[in-house]
Formats: sequence, structure tokens, C-alpha cells
Amino acid sequence: MTVAAPYAATPRLADTHMARALELAERGLYTTDPNPRVGCVVVRDGRVLGEGWHAKAGEPHAEVMALRSIAGEARGATAYVTLEPCSHTGRTPPCADALIAAGIAHVVCAVTDPNPQVNGTGIERLRAAGIEVTIGTGADAARAQNAGFFSRFERGRPFIRLKLAMSLDARTTPAGGGQAWITGEAARADVQTWRARSSAVVTGAGTVRIDDPRLDVRLAYGPWIRQPLRVVLDPELSCSAAARIYDGDAALIFAAAGAAGEAGARAAEPELFDGRIPIARVPRAPRGLALPAVIERLTRLQANELLVECGPRLAAAFLEADLVDELIIYVGPKFLGADAAPLAALAGLAAAGVRRFKFREQCLIGDDLRLILTPQRG
Repeated sequence: MTVAAPYAATPRLADTHMARALELAERGLYTTDPNPRVGCVVVRDGRVLGEGWHAKAGEPHAEVMALRSIAGEARGATAYVTLEPCSHTGRTPPCADALIAAGIAHVVCAVTDPNPQVNGTGIERLRAAGIEVTIGTGADAARAQNAGFFSRFERGRPFIRLKLAMSLDARTTPAGGGQAWITGEAARADVQTWRARSSAVVTGAGTVRIDDPRLDVRLAYGPWIRQPLRVVLDPELSCSAAARIYDGDAALIFAAAGAAGEAGARAAEPELFDGRIPIARVPRAPRGLALPAVIERLTRLQANELLVECGPRLAAAFLEADLVDELIIYVGPKFLGADAAPLAALAGLAAAGVRRFKFREQCLIGDDLRLILTPQRG
């Protein structure tokens, strides 16, 4: 794509070019996992020459796509990139080398890559080739766009969202049990976007048995459909292989290690799960399974963002373990009554010990209210 515009090279317009690069990166929001979302804009003499973005893991990166769009006209130009150009060979060659070969004179980079295979070496390679490199333009937005990617390399775990839906009286399931929609179709469609951007969707065995959810993505977004890994925490292997969440191959079960009768359970696994669904054994915990062990395993699977959709017990376990980076709550305009299940099964000192959250965003989705909260740090 080539766009002509009479821009002068000013700090304000550098922000404008980076904002466009971030906008391009957003096009890979649902498809680049486990890679980061990256955009690139190439500019010379105030004119935008070309643009590119990383569309899918294994496909060319943003810088290469931008250079391809201008067919060798990049010499002396400036490249605005939302993440440090890579310096290693993975499924694609190094982007730093592509920029050097194209004759780029200046690279404006939003933020350095936290991946230890890169982490400054791309910038060093560019500077060694005589290319001027500026770092920091649009850094906060670039980090937020790839919060899970940065979290995985900097904190050693994915970015975790806990999604819940509740009535006006903060209840989730009718007292008599069974499935009941709390929110409307617009809110349920909105949830699809959170699933689509996630590496994995996590739920508990109780939710699978009661609601029999699919927890898959039913969206059309570009030429690729990427289903997140569907993860079930099932300490006793109590769910049926006929559960809809196990349709297809993108599923994983976490079960308790050292469980009573484990040998019998293992013998039944191929029959119970049709020999298709991998089982990972982790230690037990008071609320079922040791969540740090679950998260560690998913981190090794290169999960950047996790979406937890679950019942009150598992929600409480994630909150108590301080493993919630973002809380998404949909509020339906109805009442379920005092005997209905709560939003999270927290009680007494357990509730008092959970970190305080702050409201970041409130908006109407159809007839329902969506709240987004983040934990208060420090």
C-alpha cells in the first residue's frame, strides 16, 4: 500500500507515523500469536512510501512487508516500527538485515524486544551498519498492544484476563442450577473478541459439566481462523469426552498429580478422552490445582494472553493467587436472587486479602454494561 502525504519531519508527525504503525499492527491482533503484533511505516522526505504489518506467525514480519510494498525505493528513508526489528533467524530471516539491505537511513522504534534472542541486538546491528536508531516513540501504546508478549518474557507468565458475567445483584448462576444467559447477544459477541486475541481460554470442570460450553471463536477476521487452546482444569478427570469443549484438537486438560486411584484414571484416559486430548499433571491445591504450576506449563507453551472464563470457585482461586492482570465483568440488567451463585466464592479473610481493583473502562454493550478493571499495584 502506498500513500502520499505532504508531511514535514517533526516530532509531532513522528508520533503520527508511529500511531499509524500501531494501527497497522492491530490488524494482526487475532492472528500473530505467539508472535507479537507489529506494524511498520516507511517515510522519506515527508512522504509515506509504504506500510506493512505482521499478519500471522510464520509469515513475513512487518518491516519486510513494508519494504516489499515499495519495491526497492527505501534508500535514505525512515522506518517507523512498533517493536525492535528482530536480529535472529526463526521461521523468517532477520528484519534488521532486511532494513540494512534496503538502505534505510533511520529507524524509529517504539520499544526494544523483550525476547532474549533479540533484546537490543537488532538495534545494535542497525547502528553498526550506520543506521540512526531512535527508541521510545509510542512506547506505552506499543507495550499495551503486546501486553502478553512482554509479560511472558519480563514476568515469566502470560497476561491473564478474568472474564465474568453477573446480574445486578452480583450473581452468576440460578439457585436451581442449570444454564441461564445473564447477558444479551451483543455482550456475548463482544466476548468473542477477547477469546480471539487470547492464546488460551481456561475454565474449570464444574463449568464444563454444568454449561457444556465450546469456548471457541466464532468470528470472521481475515483469511486465517486461529482457535485458542481450550484448557480445562479437571483434578479428578470428571468431565466427559463428549463435552463440546473437546471438539477438535486444540484442547488440554490439567489433572491432579498423585491422585487417589490415579493408575485407574490413567488407564481410562484413552477411552475417556478418545486418545485425543493431552493431559498435564500438576500438584493439588486447596481449591483444586496449583495454579502457578498450570501457568508455568502454559508459559512453556508460549501462551501470551490467557482468558479465564469460569465459575465462582476458580475465579476466587485466581484472585487469591494474585493472578489477574485485567478483570472484565459484564453486568446484565436482571436479578437472580440471594440464593444464586456469587461472582467469586470469596469469604472472610480470603476476600479481605484480595488485591483492590480500580475501574479503567465502563461502556454499554447492547443492553449490558461492560466493566474493565485492573489491580492496584503497590
